[in-house]
Amino acid sequence: MPRWLRDNSLSIVLFGLFAIFLMGQSLTGWRTYNAQQEEHREPTVGFGTYLTTGHFVEATFENWESEFLQMASYVLLTIWLIQKGSSESKPPGGDPEKDADRRSVPDLERAPGPVRRGGWQLALYENSLGITLALLFVLSFVLHALGGARDFSANELLYRA
Repeated sequence: MPRWLRDNSLSIVLFGLFAIFLMGQSLTGWRTYNAQQEEHREPTVGFGTYLTTGHFVEATFENWESEFLQMASYVLLTIWLIQKGSSESKPPGGDPEKDADRRSVPDLERAPGPVRRGGWQLALYENSLGITLALLFVLSFVLHALGGARDFSANELLYRA
């Protein structure tokens, strides 16, 4: 196995699965959308056109919204809460070595830049995963709402005609 493949296998598999599942969701949504169009005696759309509809946008970001909320909650809760026996949790009694402030280690020059600089950069760095997941949740929430509004508006026009 080539080294780059081994070194990046997790990312390759996860992005591959992401693409497969997104394609499955979009194909299923397209069939459902066209079935609803036929039911209302409206013209069906091609796959490319479906990907620009509010139906697709709303369904996709509704899924992502719940996933990012769950992940952000999990990451943030594991900071403060403890679960005995969980590999994601700190041990109930604490581990002084794991809990040590990384800014006080003797090999500070090997530490990441934000750790060496401190201040707001360190605060951002220390909370970057939670912040990123929370921002992705908010973005998904907004796109879900916009897609839903667009789909609702399209359906309103359809039913009035």
